[in-house]
Amino acid sequence: MLDIARKKLIFALDVDCFEEAQRWVRLLHDQVGLFKVGKQLFTRCGPDVVHMIRAEGGEVFLDLKYHDIPNTVAMASAEALRLGVRMCNVHALGGREMMVAAATKVREEAAAAGAPLPLLLAVTILTSSTDETLREIGIERPVSDMVPRLARLARDAGMGGVVASPQEIALIRAACGPEFAIVTPGVRPADASLDDQKRIMTPGAAITAGADFLVIGRPIARASDPVAAAAAIVAEMAAALES
Repeated sequence: MLDIARKKLIFALDVDCFEEAQRWVRLLHDQVGLFKVGKQLFTRCGPDVVHMIRAEGGEVFLDLKYHDIPNTVAMASAEALRLGVRMCNVHALGGREMMVAAATKVREEAAAAGAPLPLLLAVTILTSSTDETLREIGIERPVSDMVPRLARLARDAGMGGVVASPQEIALIRAACGPEFAIVTPGVRPADASLDDQKRIMTPGAAITAGADFLVIGRPIARASDPVAAAAAIVAEMAAALES
């Protein structure tokens, strides 16, 4: 069960240079299932950091949250496929047409190249957002309504799953069924600080609730022994899977 749990843990490479990213990959590639490459690291290092992670034996979640006109997002998603990433994402708020274009293009490109299809994810509502955040931008529906609404839209558009707070897992499962993947940031061990996350849950609780993958960064990176911290999280996840 530990191996299964380990594959579900994604370490957030929230660093600002190639050398630091490589250090973390070499330290943790046997402890986690994937490495998340976000906007900061990709803007600094570009595709080279993805190639490095794969060369070191790691898998990549390319977390760039594409949100643009449909053709632009479709072509960007195709480039993510060509990089060999295991996961990539778009913003569900970009709408059905944008997500359909991305899903269709990636599937066509994968079939033509005989390449593995990455897990295509749609971001629902960021875990730093609250009902007040949504009201400020003119969305009057609460987070608890918007997340399943966007998840259904993503599923119907051909996405394989969503990125969402663990607190909305049950709502997404009810809306989209058991096969729809749920990737959850906003996960913190019980003794970790909240940082800028608002809607959080412990690793064990998130797995019990039905999360497929957990994204965790600072609780591992800031630990005095990051390898031990990652191992403890995996053990908590494994215990939840067994219960």
